Order: sequence, then structure tokens, then C-alpha cells
Amino acid sequence: MTGPIDFYFDFISPYGYLASTQIEKIAAKHGRDVVWHPFLLGVTVMNVMGLKPIMETPLKSDYALIDRPRMAKLFGVPLVIPDLDGVNSLAASRAYYWLAEQDAQLAKDFAKRIFHRLWVDGEGITDADTVITEAAAVGVKSDSLRAGLQQDRTKALLRDAVDRAVARKVFGAPFFIVDEEPIWGIDRLWMLDHWLRHGSWDQT
Repeated sequence: MTGPIDFYFDFISPYGYLASTQIEKIAAKHGRDVVWHPFLLGVTVMNVMGLKPIMETPLKSDYALIDRPRMAKLFGVPLVIPDLDGVNSLAASRAYYWLAEQDAQLAKDFAKRIFHRLWVDGEGITDADTVITEAAAVGVKSDSLRAGLQQDRTKALLRDAVDRAVARKVFGAPFFIVDEEPIWGIDRLWMLDHWLRHGSWDQT
């Protein structure tokens, strides 16, 4: 099997960030490509599933405070925990899809900068000017992106992406689909690696 790995994430998910630091390495080891798909957790978790975010959920939020930094240490990557009050990924996700139509690799480079800004530098990603600045750092013309963000077509690209994610039963971040096998969670990367290595769930 040689199909790509579909990688679903929300920029405001720390586990999505952690997955973004690992997924390309795992894919390259098995000769697979990765298609990145930002979506909005607020739609899938709160609107569709009717759940609260992790950090607003008693007990689970306490666990996350312990789990996130130790996971970052295990992966050997930096992680800060920013104040997410009022932070959303709408503009960044729209910019991603606008870029992806032109250059998929450029869109990935942009996504990595957004992740780094939020989860390494601890800085906001919500406003359009910030998104445009991060895109400019990877060579995107600011005026073009600013105009693109205002286009109804760009907004529709994200809406359609979220709808497709829900249709594929994506409900959290990170979420992977490979060879039509759904795998949820940063702690299931070993399962993804197993499938890519063996093409089955049999013990080896």
C-alpha cells in the first residue's frame, strides 16, 4: 500500500502540535506522504459531539496538565502552555487552505510556523495580521494572502474541509486515516507505525 496518511489537527491543540513534529518522520520511514488537514475542534467536539474542551472538563484537565509536558519530553521537542483564552485558529486554517491550493509544501511550512508560534513561543495566532506575518516568513506575498482571506471561496474551503472531516468521523486532534484505517490520538502513533510496517493488526 502506498496511499498518503491524512493528518487532521487543530492549531489550538497541543497534541496536534506534538503530532506535527513526528508525523512526517514516521511517514518518511515507510515511504508515505502526509496530507495535512486543519479543522476546527469547536465544531467536532462541542457542536457535533456536545462535549466540553479538555481544559474545561474536571479531572481530565488536571491530567492534561501532567500529560502534555511529559509527552513533549518523550518526543524531545519544546512546549510551552500559552493562555488560550480568546485564541482561535479560524484565520490560520483559512490561510492554510488558501495556500494549499497553490503549494501543498508551502502550506505545511506555514502550518509549522503557526504551531511553533503558539506552542513554542507562546504567542497568539488569532488575528489575521499575525497569520499574514507568519506566512510572509515562508515567502507568501502579504497582500495576496490578505485579499485571499477575505474571499468567500477561501472561507468555503475551510467549511468544506470541516464537513469532510466530520463525514470521515474525525472527532479529535490529532487524528490519522491511512488506508481507510482511522487512528486517534498522539498516544497511538505506535499503532500508526505498526500499520505502516505490517499492513495489518496482527501481532508480529
